Amino acid sequence: MNESDTVKLVNIGYGNLISTQRLIAVVSPDSAPIKRMVSEARERSMLIDATFGRKTKTVLIMDSDHVVLSGLPIEKLAPRLGVEPAELEEEENG
Repeated sequence: MNESDTVKLVNIGYGNLISTQRLIAVVSPDSAPIKRMVSEARERSMLIDATFGRKTKTVLIMDSDHVVLSGLPIEKLAPRLGVEPAELEEEENG
């Protein structure tokens, strides 16, 4: 197994890990389309709730069609995923 084959796992809060290789998007749970996506994933049994009963702060979309809920805000997840906070601000101020 070479280095490109290694699975990189990232802590998304409360001891839960996801594979960064399977991650498609990290989005805010506040918009209506994302709420609908979460609801549809729940109906299809493709929702993974990793919030431990806390408020959902971030929704992670996986390439397996799973939707993962995290209780950590994007500001805490971004550095773990290799995104600098300055890059986030550039996008928001766009």
